[in-house]
Amino acid sequence: MPQKNLLVILQYGPYESCGIIEHRTCRLEGLQAALKAVGHHCVLEKIDDWTTVKLIVNGECVYTCNLTDLEFGGDGRLDPLCHEATDAVRDAY
Repeated sequence: MPQKNLLVILQYGPYESCGIIEHRTCRLEGLQAALKAVGHHCVLEKIDDWTTVKLIVNGECVYTCNLTDLEFGGDGRLDPLCHEATDAVRDAY
């Protein structure tokens, strides 16, 4: 039975945009919206792994992807990676 109100830690690394390398959350907006839409609470955490996104639930990494593969902005409804991520969180139990 899928649980709601889980704490999902979104770990994200820096990536290059316009010649500048830094941690950015623009590409995480859709993923956050998709997770919140199904009732989860998201916390952002910076990591040093370049262009990496990891979803941590109860201390376990349940999903990982390339940060630059996520769609820029948006609500995550049309991004297939957001659907994969929410499914991975759901299937973690």
